Amino acid sequence: MRQRVVRVALVAASVALVLLAVPLALAIRASFFADERGELQRDAMAAVISVSPDFTAGDPVELPPGQSEGQLGVYDTALRLRAGTGPSTADTATRRAAAGTVVQQSADSELVAAVPVSQGERVIGVVRASTSTRSVWNRILTAWAALLGAALIALAAAVLVARRQARALTASLESLSRTSQAIADGDLTARAATCGITEIDQVARTHNAMVQRLAQSLQHEQNFTANASHQLRTPLTGLQLGLEAALTSPGTNLRATIEEALEHARHLNDTIDEVLQLAKAEPAALPVATFQPAGQLLERAERRWHGPLAQDGRRLRVTLDPAATALPVPGRTTEQILDILLDNARRHGRGTVTVTLRDMGAALALDIADEGTLTLDAKTLFERGTTTGPGKGIGLALAKDLADTTGARLSLTQTTPTTFTLLLPHTQ
Repeated sequence: MRQRVVRVALVAASVALVLLAVPLALAIRASFFADERGELQRDAMAAVISVSPDFTAGDPVELPPGQSEGQLGVYDTALRLRAGTGPSTADTATRRAAAGTVVQQSADSELVAAVPVSQGERVIGVVRASTSTRSVWNRILTAWAALLGAALIALAAAVLVARRQARALTASLESLSRTSQAIADGDLTARAATCGITEIDQVARTHNAMVQRLAQSLQHEQNFTANASHQLRTPLTGLQLGLEAALTSPGTNLRATIEEALEHARHLNDTIDEVLQLAKAEPAALPVATFQPAGQLLERAERRWHGPLAQDGRRLRVTLDPAATALPVPGRTTEQILDILLDNARRHGRGTVTVTLRDMGAALALDIADEGTLTLDAKTLFERGTTTGPGKGIGLALAKDLADTTGARLSLTQTTPTTFTLLLPHTQ
């Protein structure tokens, strides 16, 4: 591309120089010839003054030195050379000037100016000045050589500027190409830099916006995979254990087992819906949440988690504010957040797990506490990958994202004992 830019600039500069230099060269030629003719005529006029009225009587003539290199002579009415230099007999220009007119003529490789010498109203002689056209052409060629030198200097300057601009253009495009290759190799943090060239900067900004959207889409897909894995494991395990217990235990109430399995299946379906909605790129596209009484939601959570915690030798205690049990909350989302926090307390906490529902006037507060102590930095607690155990640090980050989708707020309110609080604003 660099060579192409230089070639284009070279052709453009060459065409411009030709269009400028050819008319200028012709103007120089015409100007030099016109100046030489004017100088010959001035020399002849100066010589006319030196011819006295007694010229016809044979008075000698003293001609002034001419300003141009050439011949200067005086002819009588018989058209013979009387003084100075020139042809011994008058030429065409001299004979025409003898008729009383000033004559300028180019003939026989000479420039000639002939001026009549008058006495009264009678022509008594002719002054002829001439020079070779070769001397004029020498000066013209010298001027043309200077013009050609200036054109070559201008052309060289154009090439240098073109090469510099070509380097600037190609360097920016090569940088954009390297960035694209890095992205193709998997580095989605690579971004194209601006260079000050409007068009290339626009391409770079469009490229960066595309990569940003691509990175966001890939991040959503990765988050969806991790979220689905994290959220589906617990209800699937509960469903599997319930069915296995029904098969291995004689006399099991099959209706109760089926109802419990249906409850787990419903919760599993709600979990899939929530994870799918959270995977959307635009939060504004999420559907309106389905509200449920807070008391019913906590009763279902108690049924789901009483058994798993009991298997670990731990208790689950639910404390409800009677005035808050009938208040509506975003059902499926709140359930998912509760499951995450209870699972987090089971895996990383110890002792009794306490769930408390409080009415704070402007919002409902759900406190999930255990008897453990949190040692993580509160600033990084809700970032993905932050964990104190064998997990991958997905749960709390997912719970925070779910809370944000409904306008709720999840925070760590106490480290000893570990307490998380979910604030759910009242709906109108």
